[in-house]
Amino acid sequence: MAKHLEKELERLKKLIYTLSARVDENLELSVKSFQENDLDLAQKVIADDKIIDDMEVEVEEECLKALALYQPVAIDLRFITAVMKMTSDLERIGDLAADIAKNGIAINKAPKPKIPLDLHQMSYLVKAIVRKSLDALVNIDPYLAREVIKDDAEINAMKAEMKDEIVQALQREPAHAESLITLLAITHRLERIGDHASNIAEDVIYMVEAEIVRHQPAE
Repeated sequence: MAKHLEKELERLKKLIYTLSARVDENLELSVKSFQENDLDLAQKVIADDKIIDDMEVEVEEECLKALALYQPVAIDLRFITAVMKMTSDLERIGDLAADIAKNGIAINKAPKPKIPLDLHQMSYLVKAIVRKSLDALVNIDPYLAREVIKDDAEINAMKAEMKDEIVQALQREPAHAESLITLLAITHRLERIGDHASNIAEDVIYMVEAEIVRHQPAE
């Protein structure tokens, strides 16, 4: 029984790492398609989101099978529980990346306002925090995971600043309302991606230390 469980856990690790890599790639391409007005790349991101959805289902089914067949305890149980939560967060990041690609297509057809430079910086930070959360997962590193939670607070603050900036631009440039509202939606989605990265980091901490840090303020 122990050997069978060990094999199942190794399979789960490979699946979650593969899913993580796919989500990371789609997020990278999503932001690139928006920044470079690349409609073909945006369409690829949207199409590839179906692959992420299918992978999420596969990982969840494997987790449920492991729970039913092997009745794991202690760290093995925490690992499987954490993987199920992480998978949901990864799938949501994939969805949000596809939504940003769709926003990029919409804004490509509308009159162009001046895009706030901070939006590119926010995109960079969000991609970085997702990478860091995935590194924490791959390396089972709770210390790196705690850094992710702190970094997410910076992204939340940047989103608030961006919102104010875009609202002011709406007042100055009402002719660009459609594009500016789309930009506002993109900032919201970037912020939500940061939140999901933080959730993954929290699950890494739970998996290693059996500590639930969700809803606790960052130190």
